Formats: sequence, structure tokens, C-alpha cells
Amino acid sequence: MRLALKIDVDTLRGTLQGVPRLIELLQQHEANASFLFSMGPDHTGRAIRRALRPGFMKKVQRTSVVEHYGIKTLMYGTLLPGPNIGCRGADVMRATRDAGFETAIHCWDHVKWQDGVTKADAAWTENEMRHAHARYLETFGVAAQGAGAAGWQMNPHALRMTQRLGYRWASDCRGSHPFMPVWNAEVVLCPQLPTTLPTLDELIGTEDLTHDNVHQRLLRATATEPKDHVFTLHAELEGLKLGDTLARLLNGWREQGYQLISLGQMCDTLDLAKLPRHEMIRGEVSGRSGTLMVQGEEFLLPWKEAA
Repeated sequence: MRLALKIDVDTLRGTLQGVPRLIELLQQHEANASFLFSMGPDHTGRAIRRALRPGFMKKVQRTSVVEHYGIKTLMYGTLLPGPNIGCRGADVMRATRDAGFETAIHCWDHVKWQDGVTKADAAWTENEMRHAHARYLETFGVAAQGAGAAGWQMNPHALRMTQRLGYRWASDCRGSHPFMPVWNAEVVLCPQLPTTLPTLDELIGTEDLTHDNVHQRLLRATATEPKDHVFTLHAELEGLKLGDTLARLLNGWREQGYQLISLGQMCDTLDLAKLPRHEMIRGEVSGRSGTLMVQGEEFLLPWKEAA
């Protein structure tokens, strides 16, 4: 059994402080992972515009946003100018690669993407993705091999771009197993490796779950459903205040027999020609406000369905 660790790096603080701590922790546990970097400005403070979204403030209260992100980060893009993560964090990004970990693209502007991509047109979408792609190439000297959308938010133009930009894999949705994505009967030839497990910030504060016991809930899930999984964590959470929680998870997954790998390594195990095709649709996930992309029903060609 394999469990891929997908690390979303949303902010400058997460890049400069969370990523180095995660590298050290992963090395101690001999675990691999994929680090998905935000390559442009940190405008975290602008997320306050989501305050009227159903469930958003409740999630903020549950997950101690100020404690995890810090006051300064929460002012970026409003009271303070948004620093460019790709410029100020480039050395950390390259150090991540040099430590042997897979690096990939999360986004250009995290808040702008998460709040705007759903209704964006093709030009807006391509501009955001090409900015991130170019900054990654400038930073690492090679093109990115994969990407995972901020907030699991996508549109059809973004899906097409994952193929056009030549990504080997993408992780843009929540689901149960790898698949080739379909949007309105259009197949996009870039495999999706969906997040299969709930994230810590979706669980903490519900069902009496705390930093100290939430790992037990996730370990029960992976023990009950022993298969290949993808777990998404955040440099701002598990890389800082929730490091001990992550350590307990890594130990538990090792004891359950899981290989802790990167998304690229998971992609290497797949026979892409035999991957099922599934619709990409919008849906809700418990513990997260609003809607996001989820894996829909398997898309069967008419002659296969008839057979």
C-alpha cells in the first residue's frame, strides 16, 4: 500500500518556516513527499472577503487561523503589501529539491485563484497558470512536472492547461482513486491523483477532535480502507504548530504498512492507458466551506456501457 504526501505551501511564512521543518521531520521518518509551492504574491489577508460564505467563519474559529498563519500574514494584501513568495522563498524551494523531495506548482496567487477561478474565462486562467509555470522554470531551471490547484478549485480551461503545459500528474480534486478527468464529455489527458483523506483543518474541532487525538481518526480511516491514499497537508499547519500530530501520523502509517511516497512516485505506478475516466464536478466536503472539485461518476463510452 502506498500513501502519497501532498504538501500545499500557501504563504511566505509557510515557505520560509514551515517547509524547512517539514523537510527535517520527513527525513527523520524516512518519508517522501511532494511540495507544491505558491509562486507569486502572498495576498492571504484578502481571504477575509470569504467571511460571508456559509461555514467559513465557523472553520476559522475551529482551526485557530491567527495562531497558525500569524497576524502579519493575515495583513498581506490589505494593510501590508503582499510579498512575492517565488522571489523571497526561492532558496528554500531549491533546498527542498536538493534534499531529494519532489517540487511542483500550487498556484501563482493563492487567494486570487481560490476566489476567482470558478467564474474565470480562458484568458484569465491561462495567464495565472503561465505566470506560475514561468516562475517555477526560472526558479528550478526545469519545467514543473505536476500541479495541484489552490483550494481544489478548477474550471475547464484550467483542466485543459494541465495537458497543454505537459504535466505528468495533477491533484486538483477530492476523490477515491486516480483517474483521467472528463469535463462535459471532454477527456483531458493528464491523470488526476485526488486527495482521498480529510485534512487536519477539516477534522480538528469536530467530533471532539483535537491536536492530540485527531491522528487516531485518520489512522482508523486508513486501517479500515487499506488502499493507495493521498493525504494533503499544509506547510502553515503541519509544518508549524501541528508537527507533533504529523509525526504521530507518519509513525502510524508506517506501522500499518504504508509506503510514504511522492505524487510523482504514485504516478509512476499507474498504467495510464487503463486509468478509469471520471467526471470532474463541484461538490461539498465535510469541514470545508463552499464547494470544490470532486471526483464524479465514471464516464463510460456508449459501446462499453452496452457491453
